[in-house]
Amino acid sequence: MDLERFGLGVFGFVGLIAATLAGATMWLVLTDPVTVADAVSEGEISPLVRELADVLYRALRDLFRYL
Repeated sequence: MDLERFGLGVFGFVGLIAATLAGATMWLVLTDPVTVADAVSEGEISPLVRELADVLYRALRDLFRYL
């Protein structure tokens, strides 16, 4: 029983992280398509990850300011 609850908790956490990253990626594609296009064409993923981290940071910062 405890293993089932633990598994559901881990599954929920992974799902939450995946949904957050998917949403942030879509937001980045809509707001900064040049960075995404450059990262895809060059095969260099670090600018995309950097911008994605910046989007998540700003979203969390604004959320905590609101609260």
